[in-house]
Amino acid sequence: MSNPFFETWQTPFNMPPFETIQDHHFEAAFEQGFSEHWAEIEAIANNPAPPSFDNTLVALEASGQLLTKTADVFFNLVSTDTNEALQAIEEAVSVQWSNHNSNLYNHLGLFQRIKTLFLDLPNLGLQPDQQLLLETLYNDFVRGGVELNAPARQQIRDINEQLATLETRFGHNVLAETNQFELVLTREDDLRGLPESVLAAARNEAAQRGHPEGHYAFSISRSSFTPFMQFADNRALRETLFEAYTRCGDLGNASDNKALAVEIALLRHQRAQIKGFASHAHYMLEDRMAGHPSQVHQLLDQVWQPAQKKAQQEAADLQARIRQEGQNFELAPWDWWYYTEKLRSERFDLNETETKPYFALEQVRDGAFEVARALFGITFKPAPALPTYHPDVQSYEVIDADGTLIGIFLADYFMRPSKRGGAWMSQFRGQSNLGSNIRPIIVNCCNFAKASPCLLGLDEVATLFHELGHGLHGLLSQVRYPSQAGTSVKQDFVELPSQIFEHWATEPEVLRRYARHYETGEVIPDALIEKIRASSTFNQGFQTSEYLAAAYLDLAWHAQAPDAAADVKALEAAEMDRIGLPMTIAPRYKSTYFQHIFAGDHYSAGYYAYIWAEVLDADGFEAFKEQGLFDPATAQSFRQNILERGGSAEPMSLYRAFRGRDPAVDALLVNRGLAS
Repeated sequence: MSNPFFETWQTPFNMPPFETIQDHHFEAAFEQGFSEHWAEIEAIANNPAPPSFDNTLVALEASGQLLTKTADVFFNLVSTDTNEALQAIEEAVSVQWSNHNSNLYNHLGLFQRIKTLFLDLPNLGLQPDQQLLLETLYNDFVRGGVELNAPARQQIRDINEQLATLETRFGHNVLAETNQFELVLTREDDLRGLPESVLAAARNEAAQRGHPEGHYAFSISRSSFTPFMQFADNRALRETLFEAYTRCGDLGNASDNKALAVEIALLRHQRAQIKGFASHAHYMLEDRMAGHPSQVHQLLDQVWQPAQKKAQQEAADLQARIRQEGQNFELAPWDWWYYTEKLRSERFDLNETETKPYFALEQVRDGAFEVARALFGITFKPAPALPTYHPDVQSYEVIDADGTLIGIFLADYFMRPSKRGGAWMSQFRGQSNLGSNIRPIIVNCCNFAKASPCLLGLDEVATLFHELGHGLHGLLSQVRYPSQAGTSVKQDFVELPSQIFEHWATEPEVLRRYARHYETGEVIPDALIEKIRASSTFNQGFQTSEYLAAAYLDLAWHAQAPDAAADVKALEAAEMDRIGLPMTIAPRYKSTYFQHIFAGDHYSAGYYAYIWAEVLDADGFEAFKEQGLFDPATAQSFRQNILERGGSAEPMSLYRAFRGRDPAVDALLVNRGLAS
């Protein structure tokens, strides 16, 4: 029986042939991929020739092509269009992947070749990207525990295997809980206050879940949750939905994540101590720009105090608004969005029912594409004939100013039960210039409520721009080695391209280009643009506090001894009490659905990265404001020094090359309205 992963794809641009790929193909492809890669590793390690950069590091970079080809397709599909069969394969593959990496980073023969080169580094005549590649690989082996004794290495291997299973299960549980909960409404009284755009999305959600006409379904996906909390007049129903959102993974059922969170944190701490680190956070941060948990706390604390001051005033204003209505209840977390929307409307004569008609999904998408063209000279050409993995996905050829193909871009914007929550960028193929110019295939995923028309709130507009910023990092990458391509940078640098791109979304000059009324085609009025600008720092005390609370919670799990992590709710309560989080604000993510930190290692002890990168992006955007939003020289510098370089140089050196100096926190505080 043929298997598409064992064949050369005869598709345009070597796109994955999604229509011929079956679930069962992955098991055989992974088995063969692991086998082939290990044979290549053995060949490199046992090469009788003295180690050289080419026969060791370049050979490693070129190895594992079948495994990478299979994994790129598989892990994208389990995130975007999963099913029980794929989830079962994922649980098995996650363990295999962990063992494969453990074997790789504990291969003493391979490490000896790398170490020989590392110790002779000054005499090798390497170029900067090659030197960094060698330093990074050597450090990866050392951090993996290769120099520890055999029993310690086995302990780490066992822990990695357990974590692979537990982290995968954590993510599956969150998806199951998200799909299981639904707030289905039929009574007109229960729907009062909800605008037609929200009702249209809820009708569509109800239909997708099998409910008859006249039913409206709301879920705990943010694209469904947030509009309901903003507009629903029924306070009891807002409380119901809020409780469901904040109790995800905490219901004592088969999908409960409390025990998993504790076990994951304990194992990570144990692994870090075996490797000689005080905690998992100390281990993870050693290899990031921050360097140490104290540096992260210093930044968080610097923003936390002004955020709390503003949040206290916001809470007082909301309580006054409640009293103004003749109500005598105390402000609760499920009231915050609702009364904030009322205050926004009164103070700025602005609400989302007024702005949404100007932000139809297609208009926003094309507006983001136009910003990329104006900045970097690239165009997104629709390519509907290209194969895709789901009917909702739209394909584009990305063309440079000189007419050459940069890569392929896939846009997957709508939520569905088979797709995990949130928004992210990924790749079906990464860029590299190793041997030949390999053009990337980049995907942007969001979870907008599917409706016709699909009208976006301002936060969702920012999300679309944000993910395209990540996409540009992957598309415009121009590096030699695959492991340095695109977003393969230090975790607390990866959000710079995405967050700086958000700034263009609401610049008046840009809004006039793309924000048009979905029915009349009318350009967004200047008066409405001014309202958006004037309200840009409104509610930032709340938004900053809920984010920072989650970042503190991440560190509470990972920067301390495990005995303090024995009880999820106790740890959460203790940390929120320590920082003084008001009872009216909940962390953006609680532990049981905090996928960033528990569904994988990548963002563990790293959720702070968004605010760390915001220091860079706020400061960096000042360069464009100083020289002009679309100043060619500034845009070219950002492309050449940031987007094209990937992880081929140290992040701060890249930032200095673009900005000419180190970043300062001042612009961040101003942008969030937190400056004194």
